[in-house]
Parts: sequence; structure tokens; C-alpha cells
Amino acid sequence: MWKPRAFSVSLALLLLPSLFLALVSAQTKRSEWNTLSGSPPLVIAHGGFSGIFPDSSDAAYILATAVSVPNVALWCDVQLTKDRVGICLPNINLENSTYIASIFQNQSVNYLVNDVPTNGYFSVDYTLKDLSNVILSQGVYSRSPLFDGTGYVINTVEDVLKIVAPQTPGLWLNIQHDAFYTQHNLSMRSYVLSVSRKVHINYISSPEVGFLRSITKRFNPKITKLVLRFLNPDDTDPSTNQTYSSLLKNLTFIKTFASGIIVPKGYIWPIDASLYLQPHTSLVSDAHKAGLEVYASDFANDVMSSYNYSYDPLTEYLQFIDNGDFSVDGVLTDFPITPSAAIDCFAHQGTNATRRDNTLIISQFGASGDYPACTDKAYNKAITDGVDVLDCPVQFSKDGTPFCLNSIDLLESTTVAQTSFSDLALNIPQIKSGRGIFTFNLSWTDIKGLTPSILNPFSKYTLFRNPKNKNAGKLLTLSDFLSLTKNQTSLSGILIVIENAAYLAEKQQISVTDVVIEALRNAGYDKPGSQKVYIQSTNSSVLLKFKEKTKYELVYKIDETVGDAVKAAVEDIKTFASSVVISKDSVFPRNTGFLTTFTNIVPKLKAANLSVFVEIFNNEFVSQAWDYFSDPTVEINSYIQEAEIKGVITPFPKTASRYSRNKCLLGNKAPPYMQPVQAGSLLGTVNNQSLPPALAPLPPLTKAEVVESPLPSVDKLAPASSPAAGTKSPPGNAQPKVSVCLFLSSLAVFVASILLL
Repeated sequence: MWKPRAFSVSLALLLLPSLFLALVSAQTKRSEWNTLSGSPPLVIAHGGFSGIFPDSSDAAYILATAVSVPNVALWCDVQLTKDRVGICLPNINLENSTYIASIFQNQSVNYLVNDVPTNGYFSVDYTLKDLSNVILSQGVYSRSPLFDGTGYVINTVEDVLKIVAPQTPGLWLNIQHDAFYTQHNLSMRSYVLSVSRKVHINYISSPEVGFLRSITKRFNPKITKLVLRFLNPDDTDPSTNQTYSSLLKNLTFIKTFASGIIVPKGYIWPIDASLYLQPHTSLVSDAHKAGLEVYASDFANDVMSSYNYSYDPLTEYLQFIDNGDFSVDGVLTDFPITPSAAIDCFAHQGTNATRRDNTLIISQFGASGDYPACTDKAYNKAITDGVDVLDCPVQFSKDGTPFCLNSIDLLESTTVAQTSFSDLALNIPQIKSGRGIFTFNLSWTDIKGLTPSILNPFSKYTLFRNPKNKNAGKLLTLSDFLSLTKNQTSLSGILIVIENAAYLAEKQQISVTDVVIEALRNAGYDKPGSQKVYIQSTNSSVLLKFKEKTKYELVYKIDETVGDAVKAAVEDIKTFASSVVISKDSVFPRNTGFLTTFTNIVPKLKAANLSVFVEIFNNEFVSQAWDYFSDPTVEINSYIQEAEIKGVITPFPKTASRYSRNKCLLGNKAPPYMQPVQAGSLLGTVNNQSLPPALAPLPPLTKAEVVESPLPSVDKLAPASSPAAGTKSPPGNAQPKVSVCLFLSSLAVFVASILLL
């Protein structure tokens, strides 16, 4: 029989080293915090680490304590049972966070909650004994349900502090519905006063002014702080019949019974209907002048916030705690690892922070997470954001002009389908499946007149990139790109990506290798002291041609997901390349969104003295495995610290650049929120009966997949003419199959070593 309590004890014992590390990793004292007290902001773990485990479960509280700053506050939404016991559950309707309906079938009731008719199951109808076998569930349906079967049971307030022993962080009790419990002859006031004599309570919050005023004289604010919780501006406090927007105008009144306020983050940084930030309000400074602390709520890494943050939750936390004008006094979050890192590792870095990690930051089409791929806007932002190596995938127009674009198919990143050139769509199976409008069928004049379109690789999740600038910028010729990069002292190199060379040579009579070599020579990149030039391709034939004629660093891209490589394949790669690009899934495979293992491919390549670059590090939370807590910084840290890769390829170079400068890169002495993943540890906490079927091991790379025929010879360039508008599509071409870049980014992944079972 599965025993959830026994599991929790085992988990706690396994986490003791990390708990100790959290205690001894002294949080650096900052002298420039703009909080009311001048101390670092408080991290408040909403129901523990509820972004992963069921809210208020044993595992949620244990994980929150293990991966957060030492003084993390554990939030408990208190509900009262029929026998007056306080339990921690996120919603007054137990059906939203438990499987109570499967135990007490067809026993739901209707109650008025703040004058709103609500149907469900309520704690006021059950004793603690009645609820002893009720299992917790993940109340946010977009998160993994696998932990529901682990059998986490309901915790009392006293249980919470027992769970996280020997470390005792802050305890925050949130009393959300005092008026409701009063209607059912239960006194939340009596309970709070009683439990405060048994356990130390650091914070008590409530949205009801009357409740806080009734207990304010019973608590010493130096020991227990009372905090008024604001709901939506138009909502009404049942004890005063005032809206929260009107209460906000009387901060001096709030100060008479509370030490602070906790508000939805939109009260501080409003976001307009198009999801862009508006100027911040004066709320924090006004509250601080009144002597009130301000805590911001509603933080979650896996919920779309503002496009200004580029899907990076760390950026959002820093906006609230380190913006130069003010700092909130704390944040309420489902993912406490991220604000812990923001406070202790990333705040107050400044623009000239020392770089502590030298892993190469390689752009994917410039900063294509913020602007259309390979445009001047994307390239300039990547440079500003701290990229080391700027990339240019070389394509060719009909008149033989080389230019930078992510794909040979213009449909993927321009609005060409909305022009008269839409008639040029055709099938070329040797290049891609499906129809495309290919660059070599339009002149450069035609192409540069097209409107670029931002890439949206996760649009099926309704996650879009920077809509206001989705068509901003202009495309650059290869010559323009090289002129842009040549004088950028912050760049250590450029990456020229070449695909479809065999097709272009045979069918379009374009020698890609010769044209690129000439362009690099004309730009002076063959001279000593120039930035390093990397030439990347999925085709060994391309790299062998460059090896014959240049001394550039050659990068072989493995366009399959592999877990190993046979010796002959590695030896063959070494004959034409010094670096290799592989996918994230080749390093850390995943099953149902969870990491499973650390493969042998990176150690095998490194043993052969091949540098390993990994792609693609996206910021969007849907691209990451559950193990990475929907935090791209956690993911990057894991690949660099655990897999020891030499380069990250990303459309969001700002995230990687900031990571390289964080203050917590201390090796084995790094705090728990900067520890790397242990693949399989999070999946190992799932009950065996709930585990997904095991996946077959990834195949190894073979020599046959590496070796290719030489590139076809080229007699002449294609004619420099542009098809007239309305020209019918030329017939498709046929040729022997050539290797093309069909590599798609893998979904991401992390769990700090603290969850190893």
C-alpha cells in the first residue's frame, strides 16, 4: 500500500544536504535595496512549490524550502474544518485542489461565498478525520497531473512546520474567507489566536479589514506582521463594503492595523490589453511613505505575462525588485526558485558586471525571440544583449546575391504569401516537405522589398513573440552582415550556416562555398586579428570543402536526436570539424515532459576533443521540461554546469548573457537555486503506478550518417533576373537525396539535484 507520509519522510531525508546548504549559503547583504526596511525582498512560496507539486502538499513545501533563499516564507491558505482544525488548501472549494468528490460522491452543496452562489465541497462540512484520506491534486490543469497519483494528503498548519524540519522558515497564514466561516459558526479569529500559541507565525494576511482589526492588538508587529490583501480593484471587502480601489486611497488608515499590503502585480506595473507594460504606478512609494511594506502577488513562471519580459520570468522579478526607483518588499510565487535567484544572484549587477562563465552565447538568427529573424533589428539587439557569436544562415537570390535568412523558404519568415509572388510556390522534396516559395526564384531586389515576419514556434499554445514588432527590420546581404559585425568589439566571432549547398550547386549552378569564402575574404575575415569565423553545416561535404580552402573553425550539426556515437562516426567528424551542434534532447532526453537520463553523447564528443554546442534554448515555458521549473535560466545552468557544454544557441541571447554574469556561479559552493539538474530525479518522485511507459534508448550516430559524396561542380552562376509578377511556378526539380537541415528545437528541461531519489 502506498504511504504518502512515509514518502514525505524519505524525501525530506534525501533533501537534508540541500536544506543544510540553503542554511549555510549566506544571502549577501545588499546596501542598495529600495525596500522599506532596506533588506532584500521576501520570497513567499505560494502553497510551497505549487508550480510543480500539488499546492500545500508535503513535497511542495519541502521543495520550496530546499531550493529557495534561507528565509523563504511558506504560504498556507487556511481553511477550517467542522471540528475547528486549520488546514492548508488553496481554495475554499475543496473540489478545486483535491479528489474529495471521488470519496464523497454526489455530496456537493451550494453555499454563498461573499454573496456569490458556489457549488462544491467545503471544509466546514467535514472533520479532519473525514478528510484524512482525501488526496491532493494539481489545481492548475496546464501543469503535470502525474504527481496527483503520489497520494499527498491534506496538511494542518502545524504539519507544515513539521514537514520542513530541521529548517524552520517563515510561516505565512492567509485567511481568505473569515466572513464565510463566521456564517457557519466557526471563528477564524479564535483559531488564529490559538494556533499562534503553538507555532511561530511570521505573517497573517487577509482581504477582510474587519478580521485584521479584530486581531491587531493581539500580535506584536515585530514578531507577526499583519498584511491586508487586495483583490481586484472593483471587488468589495465584505467587512467595510468598500472596494479595494477605494481602500487603496487611505493608506494611513491601513497602517493603523497592518504592517503592509499585498497586491496583484498589476497594481504596480499595469499591463495594457495588448500585454505590454505601462509606466509603473506610485503605489510602492506611496505605501513606503505611509510606513507600509508592499508585497506583490500572482507570480507564476508558466503563465504569459508581458511581452516586455520576452518570456523570461527572471526579467519580471527584477522589474519589481531592481528597477532603480523602488523595490517591493516581497513576491508571492508558485515558483520560489526564480525570485530566490533574482534576489541573491542577479540583482544589482549593473551593465558592466564581471563575466563569470565563458560558455559561448551563439545567436539563433540574431535575437529572433524579439524581432524577425536575421533582420538588422534582430542582429543589433543580439549585439546589445551580449551575444558572443552572431549567426548568418546564408541563402541565395535568383541573381546570385547571398543574404542572411533562417530558411531557404521565404514563407517561413516573410509575408511573401500575401504578395504577387505567391504564385511561385512549388514542391521541392529534396529541400523540404510541402510547398515553399524559395529564395532562388526571386531576385534580391524582390526579396529585400518583402516584409519580414517574426517566428512564432509556439503559436499552437497561443504564445506569440513581440507582436508590436512582428514585421520590424530589414534583411541584410551577406556583405551587409559582415560590415555590421566587423567592427563590433563585443563579438568574439561570427557563425556562417550553410545548408542545401548540393542542391544549389547542381540545380541552380551556385557554388555556395566559393561565394562565402570570397565574401569573407573581401570583408577581411581572412586577416590575422579578425573575429573568429565558424562555418556550420549538416553536410560533411560542405565542411570538407571549407577545410580544403580555409582555416576557419568548422562546426558539424547532427540533425538527428542521438544518445551516443559510434567510434567510427566520431573519428570521421574529427577529420573535418572541431565542434559539433546537437539538440537538447540528445543530451537530456525526456518522457512526458520529464527528464529521464544524461546520455553519453556529450562525454563521447568531448573525449575526442570536439567542442559541443547545444540548441535551441528558447525562453517560452512550453519549450522546457517540468524539471526546469519553467525557467530558462535554470535550464541554461543545468546544461552548462552538468553537461559542461561549450556553447548555447538561442534566439534570446540576453537571458544567456545575464546568466554568464550572475554572482552565484560558485561551483560546488553555489546555492541550491544555482545547482544543476539531475536528470530523472523529478520523475523519480512519481508513484510507480503513475509513471509513463519507459522510452527506448536514443540511437547512436553512425558513420554512414556522417559520410557524404563530394559537392557537385559548378560551371556558372544563375542568371541575374527577377520573375515578373504573376509568373507561373517553375516545375519542381529532382535529384538524389541530400542532407538538409530539418532540425527542430526540442522541448526544455531541470530539477536541482535536491530531488534525487
